[in-house]
Amino acid sequence: MEIKPIQASETWQIRHEVMWPDQPFEFVQLEEDNSGFHFGVFEDHKLVSIISCFIEGKEMQFRKLATLSAFQGKGIASHLLEYILQFAKERDLEKVWCNARTNKKSFYEKFGMKDTFKTFTKAGQEYTIMEINFLK
Repeated sequence: MEIKPIQASETWQIRHEVMWPDQPFEFVQLEEDNSGFHFGVFEDHKLVSIISCFIEGKEMQFRKLATLSAFQGKGIASHLLEYILQFAKERDLEKVWCNARTNKKSFYEKFGMKDTFKTFTKAGQEYTIMEINFLK
């Protein structure tokens, strides 16, 4: 397993296939993608998992963490999340947060992320904002 930076356009196929297969392909192409950092996990040179990170001030939001279904359950997303949390720490960021699907909340809690109980619905999916603060 290798994690490396990728182009925003390289995330779109996995975003669409895993997260929003019932939406048009353009739905997963974010206008702000060009201002983000994007990382992918490769297994045998195949892109199998992706994440996008957006830094504003001392905070980073990550979005669109997705792993191809054939590669789920192998700890790949966990490694990718650990990687971007370290990425944030190396940049002296104070907080990392995400809009987590409510049914995935326990996954993020394993990494020390806390539920803010700020919830919303988008395209029929329920979300809660999860965050981790690095300030002591």
